[in-house]
Amino acid sequence: MKTKVSTKTAPQATGPLSQAIVAGDFIFTSGQICLTPEGKLLEGSIEEQIHQIMKNLEAILQEAEVSFANVVKTTIYVTDMAIYKTVNEVYGSYMVEPFPAREVVCVKELPLGARVEISMVAAK
Repeated sequence: MKTKVSTKTAPQATGPLSQAIVAGDFIFTSGQICLTPEGKLLEGSIEEQIHQIMKNLEAILQEAEVSFANVVKTTIYVTDMAIYKTVNEVYGSYMVEPFPAREVVCVKELPLGARVEISMVAAK
């Protein structure tokens, strides 16, 4: 059985997807880009954009009654490996030991012209 997670403190899911799904003891978030909770793409530095992504993920995880400490797997998509160090620094400032398993994948494009997209899997 699966249960939808939805919070107004993160961008609303548009299209055939949910902000997150709870299945058993796991929470699977959809990929988050630097949208504000109102659904507008955040302009600004790459650091500000990554902070917005992490705030979105934090809000979604909180709605599912977990936190970054529960994250077991993260997938990060970037459009330019030159921002890897910055992504790592900002992302790392939110995570706690033991750090989740993770991969960073460089892709040609992301939705709405975003430069970074992050999804997570957490365990209750």
